[in-house]
Amino acid sequence: QVLLVESGGGSVQAGGSLRLSCVVSGYTFASYSMGWFRQVPGKEREGVAGIETGWLWTSYGDSVQGRFSISRDNAENTIYLQMNSLKPEDTAMYYCALARSSLRGWWLLTPSKYDYWGQGTQVTVSS
Repeated sequence: QVLLVESGGGSVQAGGSLRLSCVVSGYTFASYSMGWFRQVPGKEREGVAGIETGWLWTSYGDSVQGRFSISRDNAENTIYLQMNSLKPEDTAMYYCALARSSLRGWWLLTPSKYDYWGQGTQVTVSS
């Protein structure tokens, strides 16, 4: 049974930073993919960042490239999303997800490729 638990969301002012965490349990295979997605009411879920855990391929959405960074901590079975220079447009519910396959490029940012999802953590950025 695979469980993903996100944390680290909150309210910050524009220009500030947050780091989201996602703890994974119940999945021990060496090669898989994980990603961060976000969604606001009335819009489709958007891929933010993804990482393949075997080859360490990463992908970022155009709107966050240069500001956000995804990383992993295998020892603690955790992935992170470091968010810097936050903008009001980054306000959304952020979800962690796991895919039971090695993804690369655009596929790392495609929600339909992911098999397990966390409950989400809210990020609110005020102007």
